[in-house]
Amino acid sequence: MDNRTNTIAGWALAGCTAALGLSIISGMYFHSERPEQMGYPIEGVEEAGGAAEEVPIATLLASADLAAGEASFAKCAACHTINQGGANGIGPNLWGVMGKSHGHIAGFAFSDALTSIPGNWDFQNMSDWLASPRRYAPGTKMTFAGLSNPQERANMIAWMNTQGSNLPLPAAPAPGEEEAAEGAEGEADAAANATEAEGNATDAASENTTAAE
Repeated sequence: MDNRTNTIAGWALAGCTAALGLSIISGMYFHSERPEQMGYPIEGVEEAGGAAEEVPIATLLASADLAAGEASFAKCAACHTINQGGANGIGPNLWGVMGKSHGHIAGFAFSDALTSIPGNWDFQNMSDWLASPRRYAPGTKMTFAGLSNPQERANMIAWMNTQGSNLPLPAAPAPGEEEAAEGAEGEADAAANATEAEGNATDAASENTTAAE
């Protein structure tokens, strides 16, 4: 009985050893990598490493609510005034700021992070700034976390524009133009993905050949 038990145990051990060996060998030839796209995207969920596509600021400005924008500016009133001739506070007075250069108020201690950015406070720049001051101007002294809602930013910018600037609002892209731009961008992304996939396939074939050798 002991010999039979030992024989069975020996065969079981041999089987486990063989299975482990096959697993190691197969792992050398066939290895899986993280796919470029994980499953199917869920609407409303932002993919890792990417940002949700936003409606152009020009489109949002066309339907901006000035009263809502004035109400949203209350979040900024602790640091900024926006009346004509208003005093600077922790932040500069914002009367007529739209269209002006970054750091346009003489004598105010703007951070170098902001004044070193070229260009003026146009509608897109102001939207990017309000979305995240620290991302727009890394190293800025501005501690405001930002407004994540694009429509709220558009509302505030449209209202700020009425406070001493009165710049003409940018023309919203026609639906056809917007779709054409998105289509061209999609084709470019598809071509880039195809090229990358081809490169990955070549690399995988090279690795398999090396492993076989």
